Amino acid sequence: MRMVCAEEALRVVRSGDRVFVHSVAAAPRLLIQALAARASELRDVEIVQLHTEGPAPYAAPEMAASFRVNALFIGANVREAVQAGRADYLPVFLSEVPGLFRQGVLPLDVALVQVSPPDRHGFCSLGVSVDATVAAVHVARHVIAQVNRHMPRTHGDGLIHVERLHALVAGDEPLPETPPHPLGEVERAIGRNVAELVQDGATLQMGIGAIPDAVLASLGNHRRLGIHTEMFSDGVIPLVERGVITGEEKRTHPGKIVSSFVMGSRRLYEFVDDNPMVVLLDVSYVNDPDVIRRNPKVTAINSAIEVDLTGQVCADSIGTRMYSGVGGQMDFIRGAARSPGGRPIIALPSTTRQGESRIVPHLRTGAGVVTTRAHVHYVVTEHGIAHLYGKNLRQRAAALIAIAHPDHREQLAAEAHARFGLRLG
Repeated sequence: MRMVCAEEALRVVRSGDRVFVHSVAAAPRLLIQALAARASELRDVEIVQLHTEGPAPYAAPEMAASFRVNALFIGANVREAVQAGRADYLPVFLSEVPGLFRQGVLPLDVALVQVSPPDRHGFCSLGVSVDATVAAVHVARHVIAQVNRHMPRTHGDGLIHVERLHALVAGDEPLPETPPHPLGEVERAIGRNVAELVQDGATLQMGIGAIPDAVLASLGNHRRLGIHTEMFSDGVIPLVERGVITGEEKRTHPGKIVSSFVMGSRRLYEFVDDNPMVVLLDVSYVNDPDVIRRNPKVTAINSAIEVDLTGQVCADSIGTRMYSGVGGQMDFIRGAARSPGGRPIIALPSTTRQGESRIVPHLRTGAGVVTTRAHVHYVVTEHGIAHLYGKNLRQRAAALIAIAHPDHREQLAAEAHARFGLRLG
């Protein structure tokens, strides 16, 4: 198949089409620019995407007549558009996103992806993001690929034969990088507290950010850890190099790091390139709670925006303002809870940057519940660990007040007394 320019390749998009954009660091910048350049010719094109790194020019106010984003997870580049009403958010478990495409709930006209150059057998790799993209590639009527020699070639479900690609566009450019997050004392304390809950031989799920990095940095003395996670970043690499992460006790994919996408620095991209220890698989499999539960001691570490005194977790909105998405939190919370010796954990700082408590009497008006009070087992802040499983509402409130910031405990205790009759000594 011959290479064409991005402008020629994007002529296939028509008004009213639904267009999928490859996820996270694999978002194909050249194809996105070429699509946005056709704004004056197009109307009512729906852009379906998970979180993407880099610019999203189709979400700009001046593009509103031409494009409308339907976000399955809200990233920073479309957050303002969603909050302003120019874009939509579709709440869905990450494990179920590929099914939206495969079952025809969201049929796709065009998929814009970024791949490694084809090998001698004609296979390209979806590289750092397999997630729901592999499903999009197999169902879209037209698949346009930016071919980038900087895209790592990863093992797993992301190998796509060149015959499946309807147009190839040359575009060699470095992938977006997210450097490791600086760790403050709050994050380090949370990391140490979470590490107390991680058992030797555990299978870990974690995300990206300062708290996951702090947890990983606190696991240097653990042994025989495994990874089965929707995504991972640079913090995993030192633990692999030190022999802490071996995967030897995993029951599915023993010895392998299983994920659906990665995001981090160039060092991470070099680590996953042609690394048989790393397997990137379809997120409908990776995030399936029935798959997750098969591994021993699954320890799922997720964060939240706020947690109320009954254990309800809001992780996708600030009041009525949508901020991120449901993502894979419930997939792994449920899978970990059903794993032998599993430990589902919600970890968050006790306060916001403005000093407001993130342990709250009740969720803000309009806030959504991502993880219900019945699903929560552990909540961790820099002040300790609250074990909520098997606890009634009064006991939960007492445990959560104990890990709230000291400046807010008196007010929380008063609220808990009025609501539950809780008396703290």
